[in-house]
Amino acid sequence: MAGRGCEIMGKVEIKNITRTFRKEDAPETLALDNVSLDIGDKEFVCFLGPSGCGKTTLLRIIAGLDAPDSGEILLDGTRITIPDSKRGMVFQEYSLFPWRTVTENIIFGPEMKGVARKNAILDAEKYLELVGLTQFKDSFPYELSGGMRQRVAIARALANEPEVLLMDEPFGALDAQTRNSLQHQLLEIWNKKHITILFVTHSVDEAVFLADRIVVMTARPGKIKEVINVDLPRPRIRTSPEANKLRTAVLKLLSEERKERID
Repeated sequence: MAGRGCEIMGKVEIKNITRTFRKEDAPETLALDNVSLDIGDKEFVCFLGPSGCGKTTLLRIIAGLDAPDSGEILLDGTRITIPDSKRGMVFQEYSLFPWRTVTENIIFGPEMKGVARKNAILDAEKYLELVGLTQFKDSFPYELSGGMRQRVAIARALANEPEVLLMDEPFGALDAQTRNSLQHQLLEIWNKKHITILFVTHSVDEAVFLADRIVVMTARPGKIKEVINVDLPRPRIRTSPEANKLRTAVLKLLSEERKERID
């Protein structure tokens, strides 16, 4: 990814996105209502909000996996309409091919793009080293722990050299110790690869630890309630007075949203 230092890559513009879901014999569900946000190159942005507020729907639209009813997504000034290798996605479910080894899972995307198998394997080795799984390159997913499988999923997403990494609660199903470890590792990868990361989470602590900015969304229909700049030095100390103050402020916003939803 040479040249990223002087080239603008990974800038995402979310413009007036509205998405309604329609089912037969059921009322329409307005999931997203006129959502707009500009995300800078190499920025780490976390999305927080009540369940069902449209966070995952927004991520899928940015990925090109879903289409809005109105509005548009621009990546580096180009409108997004379909998935492509410029955006990698990591889900809470690891979505690995169980019949393929770790290496074979990672090289799947590059091979589909026409990269020669030998070259794809050499690149896979670099990503395995990046996520600390070199010694498990010939293992199958069932032989790995949940945290290790998620690291394979991250390596697989990175193997396509994306400009933007989209992550939908990737650590949500993991125990606290593994989750904290992977948060540290993700920040190391982010610092090394210099890519934009959009990260959906339900954890305020996770958002405060990871993000440059936190986007707090309203209950359905999803709108942006507030965007918070996280002006804390890195590496961050979770228990610092500054982190606790920010965590309290975000929790207050979410509590207000829950109260408004009940009222």
